[in-house]
Amino acid sequence: MPPDLIDALEVRLQRRVSGALPGEHRSPGVGAGVELSQLRAYQPGDDVRQLDPAAFARTRIPHVRVQVPERALTTWIVLDVSPSMAFGTADRLKSDVAEGVATVVGRLATRRSNRVGVLTTGSAREHVLAPHGGRGALLSLRRLLAEGVAPDGRPGPGLKLAFARLGRLSRGSGLIVIVSDFHGPPDWGKDLRALAHRHDILACEIRDPREDALPDVGHLWLVDPETGAERHVDTARSRVREAYAAAAAEGRAAVAAELRHARAQHVVVSTQGDWLRRFGEALR
Repeated sequence: MPPDLIDALEVRLQRRVSGALPGEHRSPGVGAGVELSQLRAYQPGDDVRQLDPAAFARTRIPHVRVQVPERALTTWIVLDVSPSMAFGTADRLKSDVAEGVATVVGRLATRRSNRVGVLTTGSAREHVLAPHGGRGALLSLRRLLAEGVAPDGRPGPGLKLAFARLGRLSRGSGLIVIVSDFHGPPDWGKDLRALAHRHDILACEIRDPREDALPDVGHLWLVDPETGAERHVDTARSRVREAYAAAAAEGRAAVAAELRHARAQHVVVSTQGDWLRRFGEALR
């Protein structure tokens, strides 16, 4: 991964999705910080260290300084580790691209004293890494990525339950990056829209060329990695290839519509070609 490109992505990712880098935007609430929110009259119980001598000199009434707190940006990565992510017919597997995206986002999200958390979905064993920063966060992320994806025919809970759980885990506002192939019916739209009320959403959809169109290579046995179901297909028949392409396009359109309805930033990357450059270009 070219370091210069990753450095450029840091600014693009945070400005495009979050609107500003930490320290350049106003945090919700009040608390300890360096930016003044307001001056108000002193009330019993206020911290006397926050008394403003200049305001008292002007008004002869004790005033305290109420400040905007310094808060770091918290990023959550929702990582799909379902069996379908182990598919790939081009330069790499979908899980390889997902690992790369998660690694880049993790590196960017832990800079400037920010924090990153991870929630996996699609496996019988769900993993949750609480948000934290520094090298420890990156090491935990690498160990989690090294576990790979779920075995074929043994999928776990999908995105719908992951989004619902993340709504309970995440506090305040932040950034959520979804890394998935969005395989299956988009029954998660309502839960994603609920998250979008408090968070910025970046959805990274990973595709393989053979998921969009079948080649004319004669007879094939196809296996659904999620269910283990098998089907014999004669790819020499143009009607079969056309029906397959139409069904694939309909499924992708449904996913794009749900993401658009949730006002999520939608990035599509492929197992073919330079996925990192495509990821960066989509954030312009």
